[in-house]
Amino acid sequence: MAYNKRLYTVLVFFCGLAVILADCTVSCYRIEPGTMAGIICADLLLTLIIVIVTYRCASARRQRIENANKVYMNVRANCKS
Repeated sequence: MAYNKRLYTVLVFFCGLAVILADCTVSCYRIEPGTMAGIICADLLLTLIIVIVTYRCASARRQRIENANKVYMNVRANCKS
């Protein structure tokens, strides 16, 4: 029984603490304008990097396929198996 009484006491203490902390006027979810601008700039930079890398890889692959299909003296330049 003493165990349950201590448990209830701790539970009531934490509930009271939650009410006290909820009454503060400072928002935990506020994002400063500088932080938001940094996030947007980083997102744009990451998007550009992904697009550039994808474009370069696709161009290199397309160029390899075109070079493999060229024929020199009736022999394919890059024989595929």
